[in-house]
Amino acid sequence: MMVRSRALFVVLVTMFALSGCETITGWFEEDEYDPTAPVELKDIKQQINFSKRWSKKVGDGQGDGLYKITPVLVGDVLYVASAEGEMVSLDAETGKQRWKTDLDVPLSGGVGFHDGSLFVGASNGLVLRLDAKDGSEYWRASVSGEVLSAPQGNGNLVVAQTYDGKLIAFDYESGEQRWAHLSDVPVLTLRGTSTPIMLGQLVIAGFADGKVLAIDQNSGNVAWESRIAIPQGRSEIERIVDIDGSMTLQGSELYVASYQGRVAAVDPRTGRKVWQRNVSSVSGVSVGFGNVYTADQDGTISAFLRNGQGIRWQNIELGYRGLSRPTPVSSYLAVVDFEGYLHILSQVDGEILGRTKADGDGARADMIAKGNMLYVYGNGGKLAAYTISAKD
Repeated sequence: MMVRSRALFVVLVTMFALSGCETITGWFEEDEYDPTAPVELKDIKQQINFSKRWSKKVGDGQGDGLYKITPVLVGDVLYVASAEGEMVSLDAETGKQRWKTDLDVPLSGGVGFHDGSLFVGASNGLVLRLDAKDGSEYWRASVSGEVLSAPQGNGNLVVAQTYDGKLIAFDYESGEQRWAHLSDVPVLTLRGTSTPIMLGQLVIAGFADGKVLAIDQNSGNVAWESRIAIPQGRSEIERIVDIDGSMTLQGSELYVASYQGRVAAVDPRTGRKVWQRNVSSVSGVSVGFGNVYTADQDGTISAFLRNGQGIRWQNIELGYRGLSRPTPVSSYLAVVDFEGYLHILSQVDGEILGRTKADGDGARADMIAKGNMLYVYGNGGKLAAYTISAKD
């Protein structure tokens, strides 16, 4: 029953809030105004130079499964995967291909990296460890569901989070399962999971019930838990509080956001919440300029002060445009919307300084920034590298 309900909700979300689609006409007697329709973009004064350094097509990109297959940047090398199982290694400066392989499995999670190894998850319930030098396979292990985020490794374990609420640990060398933690899965959830974080002896993960858990790597036991969101309302839709977006570890604090819940700063040693503010986000959290950035489901981009003393600024000009996770790049902040427009904002006050069309298919995956270089992986498979600079 859970599977059918969750599938139905994915369809409903696709129609309405998460996809940014237009109103379905003819369903209601008065169909003149939809408060959740994407706002039309207004003309802006272009204050940014967008210089496309290179672009590369990588398979079918995110495919048809509403995936967020995020690349990983290691030094001067990008590792990128597509939903159909193509994987490439690219020079980050030039886009030149170093190697390419077809894994012959449909991928659904992003790419993880540790010490010369890559980790990917498949939609048919597999986790793979690969050699970063050429993409050859060390091992593959079976899991009980789709892996919708990048598996992570640390030389001792490889951990992966599945859509059916499990966090599973495998032996780094052999791929044998070491332990599994099963969380409570609500009747309805959003399509996605957060990416686990390995910190010392802990594995930290966010779940669909609105909790962040720290699991002891050796025993698989819960070291601490922190509730980020509390389900509220009468309907199952109103009670959805998934933690789906990327969490960010910065200094001595972990930053995490939930759908229909909160953004919070958490002490990663104890799980104690340092501060929290109301938000509803599925794209995750980033940090820069002393701010914690989120993109709300209603399109509001917020910069919360890292010290917990409130909001520095908010931008409400991109309402219901299905925004990606805000990504700091140089002194700016970048977001992509459902139509593939790349927007550059000031980290100081949130003003939109520049805009360009990055990919007509939109972009769900987290962008990657290094210096003033920004990498945008579009839903259709185009990976583009831009340098971002102020106009003279």
